[in-house]
Amino acid sequence: MIEGIEVEVDREGVVVRAALPLRVVSSAVVGGGFGQARCVVSLHVPKNYPCTDAVGDVARFCRARALPGPWVGLLTSAWTERAVVATERGNGVTALAVATVGLGNPVEAGRSPAAAWHPSTINTIVVVDADPRPEALVNLVITATECKTMALVAAGIESAEGALASGTSTDAVVVAATGRGQPHRFGGPVSDLGWVVARAVRSALDEGIGRWKADNG
Repeated sequence: MIEGIEVEVDREGVVVRAALPLRVVSSAVVGGGFGQARCVVSLHVPKNYPCTDAVGDVARFCRARALPGPWVGLLTSAWTERAVVATERGNGVTALAVATVGLGNPVEAGRSPAAAWHPSTINTIVVVDADPRPEALVNLVITATECKTMALVAAGIESAEGALASGTSTDAVVVAATGRGQPHRFGGPVSDLGWVVARAVRSALDEGIGRWKADNG
């Protein structure tokens, strides 16, 4: 694990809690974009969740658990108690990945048609014990997404149209950094930083996809 980072996994959600604020970039429904966070939450919601008050629902969950703010919040109808945590170390970097996997609505990006929002999704949370520049943080989002797609392809997951899936229609990713250590300019899959993140994300998603297939086979 990473010093100052705690991970909690149960039926209500996944919580990644930091002793000090993390620098974050994310596609999260609550607190998305660039910012800071003390907690990243992946909140379990029902399959028919209307998404009318995501900010309030995440806030109520965080307050009930006395989680320090600011928060970044994701939503999923996947079983959060089945989340996978993976850690990798190398090149002076430690990366932690936490993935929840729901594959009820796999799609092929660029080919599957637009569809109604559905909360079955793949949420990937990454924390790096490193000091990436803003452009490297964005690059790490791309690296994590590439890993997700390759994990789905390797598992043979198909879209409703029968093509190999690139993801689900509602996937989200969070990349957070402690800011410790030497600065990193790059986060691609063969950079010092991106290589470690890619290994952690691929490990978490390979296992998470395998668990989903076993539970839904």
